[in-house]
Amino acid sequence: MSAETSDQVLERLGRLHPRLIDLSLGRIERLLTTLGNPQERLPPVIHVAGTNGKGSTIATLRACLEAGGYRVHAYTSPHLVRFHERIRLAGTLIEEEALIALLEECERANGGEPITFFEITNAAAFLAFSRVPADVVLLEVGLGGRLDSTNVIRRPAVTAITPISLDHQALIGDSIAQIATEKAGILKRGAPAVVGPQPGAAEAVIEARAAELDLPLSRWQHEWRCEAAGDGVRFESKHWRFDLPMPSLLGAHQIVNAGTAIACLEQLRSLPLPPQAIADGLRHIEWPARLQRLTRGPLVEMMAVGWELWLDGGHNPGAGAVIAEFVAGWHDRPLYLIVGMLNTKDASGFLAPVAPHARLLTAVTIPGEQNPLSADASVEAGLTDISSTSPPGRVLICGSLHFAGTVLAMNA
Repeated sequence: MSAETSDQVLERLGRLHPRLIDLSLGRIERLLTTLGNPQERLPPVIHVAGTNGKGSTIATLRACLEAGGYRVHAYTSPHLVRFHERIRLAGTLIEEEALIALLEECERANGGEPITFFEITNAAAFLAFSRVPADVVLLEVGLGGRLDSTNVIRRPAVTAITPISLDHQALIGDSIAQIATEKAGILKRGAPAVVGPQPGAAEAVIEARAAELDLPLSRWQHEWRCEAAGDGVRFESKHWRFDLPMPSLLGAHQIVNAGTAIACLEQLRSLPLPPQAIADGLRHIEWPARLQRLTRGPLVEMMAVGWELWLDGGHNPGAGAVIAEFVAGWHDRPLYLIVGMLNTKDASGFLAPVAPHARLLTAVTIPGEQNPLSADASVEAGLTDISSTSPPGRVLICGSLHFAGTVLAMNA
């Protein structure tokens, strides 16, 4: 057994390439070849790209499939608190010893060649998935799609593209059409594709790419729809019509994310699911830092009686619009924002829809982040100052997934 911790190994792997992000498939293809191409020995793969909603869609898929008795591998990013969150083996977060062994095996196979942190850890996930029996793999694109290291999967069972908006413009394009071109790079001939709500420019790009590949599209408000109905939701498509409970994740956007997941399940013909399993899954989705109310912990305890503390990792204009739609329904008490963001993000675009609903915005610097927007306040000071006012209100901490993970760790 290695004397190192996984954090130590991961820190060393992060030094193998001078850049954190360098979109390319060549390096991971080289490493996977050395490892025996484990990505070709996986259970059926559902591959999910998009700007917002990827993780929620995968969390919903996992909940429904596991409710149906299936064993589910899942690869998501980034993590919130511990790297282990990125790799689920047959429903369970990867254990420390197994993770260290996989990372060191990939490190040896790589032979000191340049490779990004995401690429080599992605290879470790594929290696793990090829060795542990499961029924399905849920695979989240890290960034973009066409040149993302997850896109070495040549024959996915289903692909999905969740809502596209502006984000990572310096890396994947400064227009919706350019970004959609990168996302649509995960579409594969022979694999049905599910498409969530899209701006017109993105939808046109996706439809054109699907036509080139001669593959069927299952699009929101065309081939499927999922809408609030009474106390729950109704999913309708060519073959399915289900009345289901509301997803346990909050916000109207989660109804659409749930619909995207259900539409994927409809296309996954090899793993049939009864409506009851889908209903049970919707009731038990686990996905922290997405309009999550924190009800206990040190940060909650430092607030005055009657206050609520909420957390969301959204950080782009699309996420800002989603948060604004949700908090617009909070009429019973004032809203206060504590915001920490990266200087690489569109802060004004994210905050523009949310800020009009808030009485006060407190900016903080994200602890331990290399590229934060700088500010004078801390989370603790902000919470103490805000909750000393009256009447009691709600505090929403938001602006970054990294920041959300830091807050969860602080509140553990």
